[in-house]
Amino acid sequence: MLSAQARETLSSDPAEEAKEIERLALRLLATREHSRLELMRKIAARGFRTEDACAVLERLEREDALNEDRMAERYVSERVGKGFGPLRIRSELRDKGLADTRIEHALEPMHAAWPTCVSKAHERRFGANAPVDRADYAKRARFLEQRGFPADIIRRFLRFPH
Repeated sequence: MLSAQARETLSSDPAEEAKEIERLALRLLATREHSRLELMRKIAARGFRTEDACAVLERLEREDALNEDRMAERYVSERVGKGFGPLRIRSELRDKGLADTRIEHALEPMHAAWPTCVSKAHERRFGANAPVDRADYAKRARFLEQRGFPADIIRRFLRFPH
């Protein structure tokens, strides 16, 4: 990483600064997929100019090194594997700067799998037992809600006996 003094020297040479931004972006992308907004935030935090970063990121998008569709698909897969539901994943992807259409496209293949996902998340936390009383039902419902599952899926899954 460059020192502030070295970065000041680079700012007089736009080509060198662009190379440094590209090296940083590619290093970040090598560890995991990032959204454009995430990369912009990290690049800006290191003191690079936004205009220079935009040009580099546009080129990386054209070269498919930066691909938000791929990032969204991998993120959904990872979070589903950790037991999170569509509401939470959608919110997290929005925080990463992804457009709603891109998010919905990434979540759409999971539509039929959410009941299975809620079951797995529940079983990991509570085992296979059904709720024993209203307080237990409420506790389990709150847990699943915090994991990002919609209320209708939670109700269908828990089916509290009357």
